[in-house]
Amino acid sequence: MTVTQDRPMTYAKMRGLKSFFSALLKGKKVGLSVFLHKLASTQQLYQHLDAQKNVQRKETELKTPVSSADMETSEMKPSDFDYLKVIGTGSFGKVLLVRHREQGGYYAVKVLQKQMIVKRKEQKHVMVERSVLQKTLRHPFLVGLHFSFQTPSTLFFVLDYVNGGELFYHLQREGSFPEHRSAFYAAETAMALGYLHSLDIVYRDLKPENILLDSEGHVKLTDFGLCKEGVDVGGTMHTFCGTPEYLAPEVLQGRPYSRAVDWWGLGAVLFEMFYGLPPFYSRSKAKMLDNILHAPLRLHCKVSPAARSLLRGLLERDVSKRLGGSRDLAELQEHPLFASLDWDDLLARKVRPPFIPRVTGPCDISYIDSAFTLQPVPSSVTECCQAGGACEAFPGFSFMSPLEHMDAQPVS
Repeated sequence: MTVTQDRPMTYAKMRGLKSFFSALLKGKKVGLSVFLHKLASTQQLYQHLDAQKNVQRKETELKTPVSSADMETSEMKPSDFDYLKVIGTGSFGKVLLVRHREQGGYYAVKVLQKQMIVKRKEQKHVMVERSVLQKTLRHPFLVGLHFSFQTPSTLFFVLDYVNGGELFYHLQREGSFPEHRSAFYAAETAMALGYLHSLDIVYRDLKPENILLDSEGHVKLTDFGLCKEGVDVGGTMHTFCGTPEYLAPEVLQGRPYSRAVDWWGLGAVLFEMFYGLPPFYSRSKAKMLDNILHAPLRLHCKVSPAARSLLRGLLERDVSKRLGGSRDLAELQEHPLFASLDWDDLLARKVRPPFIPRVTGPCDISYIDSAFTLQPVPSSVTECCQAGGACEAFPGFSFMSPLEHMDAQPVS
């Protein structure tokens, strides 16, 4: 990202100068958004059909009747919720904190305008996000989907409400993290990525804005719109997409790339947690991209030899030598930095997080940026998101989690 003013003390603080008129903070590609979206949209739309097939297959696995998971006559509707606060905003709509009127559960509802999605030819990405969310039900380190439904002009994702703040938010405030805290977040994020890979899903957009902390301090990975499904071991992709600071060199070079791009992304995020800046950052975007391809990786002695070894392994330009490039998550789990970590306990959330957000309850929004929360809640979702009138249907979009019984949900 090119910045003309003097850089503040930390990179995160510099990036924290938010304007909700730009979608920089919510993963909209930091200045390359239009270019990346145009390139991404040139792929065939076969994943739209795959999403429907996956829904049908999952219905059988989870013993859920077709009518509850894939019928457009979903029983859910916008009036089932009270809309309390704006907690996020993006190119296609808003994210709102809501409370279910009858059962009392709190959720984050992502409300998207169909007209904008169709105008920017993003139907495929929306359906991929819906498909991935449906496949990753209740993983401890992935944001979960409870419902999805649509009106003639609007799409609704009803998601876990996670109010411990974005990792970006905490980096913005603190500059960097101690080594043990950074390693903890890296380990939980690695387990989330490894699980996605086990489902033949590549994430492709890892960055601090997409890593949330729940109220207990555990990681929750979110925003699956750039995921690629159906990438098995040895499979490759070609779409140029991601966020510039965290792009793997093989993506920049336009070469076919594998799931190993996610491990590069983890290395870039871990570097930023240690040092406060992405590894090859420059105020000049062109210089930064050139640095990713050619500049040496500079590791200061602020962190331990084991931590530096992990960074060198993840930020290896030669994919055949990159940590995780051969045996995926298993290679990271064997690294000396995690020698004292019990991975089974980590997955079971038995490892105490090094930082626990101080939230007083589900309506505590102290870790959510005020650029969002100070926005007025629309008088109605219809008024907010249906200004464009009716638009095309999104077949296969509606969903109800088979694990959902409409009980009040515990706040994450």
